[in-house]
Amino acid sequence: MAATPAPNLVNLEAVSKGFGTRTLLDGVSLGVGRGERIGVVGRNGDGKSTLLRLLARREEADKGRVTQNRDLRLGYLGQSDDLDPEMTVIQAVIGDAETYTWAADPQARSVMEHLLGGIDHEAKIGTLSGGERRRASLAQLLLTEVDLLILDEPTNHLDIEAVNWLARHVVDHAGALIVVTHDRWFLDEVCTETWEVQGGQVNSYEGGYAAYVLAKAERSRNAQVVEGKRQNLMKKELAWLRRGAPARTAKPKFRIEAANALIADEPAPRDKLALAKLATSRLGKDVFDAEDVTLRFGDRVMLNHVTFRLGPSDRIGLLGPNGAGKTTFLKVLTGQLAPDTGLVKQGKTVRIANLSQTLEDLDGSVTVLTHISDIRRTAALAGRGGEMTSSQLLERFGFTGDKLTTRINDLSGGERRRLQLLRILLDEPNVLILDEPTNDLDVETLTVLEDFLDSWPGVVVIVTHDRYFLERVSDMVYAIMGDGQVWHLPRGVDQYLDELEAGTTPRRVVTASVGAAASDAASAAEATSDAASVVPAAAPVDAAAARAAKKELNRIERQLSKLTHNESKLHDQLAANASNYERLAELDTELRKMAEERAELETAWLEAAERAE
Repeated sequence: MAATPAPNLVNLEAVSKGFGTRTLLDGVSLGVGRGERIGVVGRNGDGKSTLLRLLARREEADKGRVTQNRDLRLGYLGQSDDLDPEMTVIQAVIGDAETYTWAADPQARSVMEHLLGGIDHEAKIGTLSGGERRRASLAQLLLTEVDLLILDEPTNHLDIEAVNWLARHVVDHAGALIVVTHDRWFLDEVCTETWEVQGGQVNSYEGGYAAYVLAKAERSRNAQVVEGKRQNLMKKELAWLRRGAPARTAKPKFRIEAANALIADEPAPRDKLALAKLATSRLGKDVFDAEDVTLRFGDRVMLNHVTFRLGPSDRIGLLGPNGAGKTTFLKVLTGQLAPDTGLVKQGKTVRIANLSQTLEDLDGSVTVLTHISDIRRTAALAGRGGEMTSSQLLERFGFTGDKLTTRINDLSGGERRRLQLLRILLDEPNVLILDEPTNDLDVETLTVLEDFLDSWPGVVVIVTHDRYFLERVSDMVYAIMGDGQVWHLPRGVDQYLDELEAGTTPRRVVTASVGAAASDAASAAEATSDAASVVPAAAPVDAAAARAAKKELNRIERQLSKLTHNESKLHDQLAANASNYERLAELDTELRKMAEERAELETAWLEAAERAE
């Protein structure tokens, strides 16, 4: 006799839900089984969050039925939290449990370290920023035993390192998962199934984001559906995915020959030669040139003798921990902040547009079309071979039909973000500075933005925690780690994560320039196709000083080895004294002192290593 399949943890049966005159979900039936990890995608406003609230029974359906298993343990992370503002962080996250109870638990320590490592555990919840509250709420949820975890945008306010940790953590989680996120790398890394919410329906696809793109392309081909512009975007996205890392297409279990046929003649997303020629003609050979720049804020050195060159058609991504100085570096490069010492030159033809993390105040009483038309009715966008009207540009970014006459006050956060991007493009810039451009944007809008940037011949500088967007748009990756230097990462995000985990430091950038030294547009293009040139410093080193530095390195390494042994012994004592609170506090103090000593020794090691080179 065949085994009876296990019942679903939660089911929707012919569920409908609407707001006002708009129907978000229309007769939807679906279920979530044990161990399933489901990613939910769709446009902003199409009902993704509503679907999650219905599954979690945080909202009632207009029609149909929502059922859950008896005794189901469900954890839900919404877009707002219900933490008590008068509680401390540690009280809100672990309750009244003593410190030693979670300090002795490796999983709890990992959650606290990766989500709350930079937050004062004794601070009141009410004093935290929105991002810090979000982290605390996520930590509280991950420390709770549940059968089904429902997460609405869990990667918001997390840096790349924390997103990477969260992906590993939820994969190891024994229960089921439903997640809404615009982070396509996270969807690919975590999910075994993808739901697309569109037109009141929920369509299911096997696999993560890459599998979803492939399957949707195959469905479109089999049905001979021609959607014009949307289909072309799908093919370009598919072409990029197939040319990327093999892991992106290893997950789909269905036949992909039909999808491959779609992209047989599809060109590379970006024609680097053509873009470099356009960029050189519009920008000249010089864009930004920083020479031996130093900047201090009080006692902190933000930039320490940094030399950095940015040429025409460069596309770079900047990584680094929050607060390391990425935005400060961009302000120095673009002339918004003057360095204490050193020189920053800017090309004469440079026109900068900056998409910042904060949304500008807009006149909410006017319509979208009126607002854009009042700024400029036509724009000669770089690389477009002519002008685009404001309505054409609005359509390109998803403002069609009724959305053109919608008042700005009635737009969602993602739609206002799109409008902000349109505003800066209408100024016809040739340098785009994108500081967290993916905030509040849905996956479809991100795909449109990536397509637009594919034919952008100017300079693009991106600061983002969205790994997929960074790898999709940038050609080179650099890191600012808070040590006053700019580092080149030839292997990109993987190298950044590897070196963070290993505690090592990447190679310092002395000169990062593509195209700046080229004599004509063609040579500029050839330079663009290569990684940024990194020219090592050639200052002579005194032999005696080098020998002394090497001895110092050996001495420090012996101290670090001894310190590692002592730390290991301390951890054993922590485990042995888990029930002795006083002893645990003493050991914790000793451990903190050792951590400070290690930091000092590692700094001394780096300084000695530079002298020894």
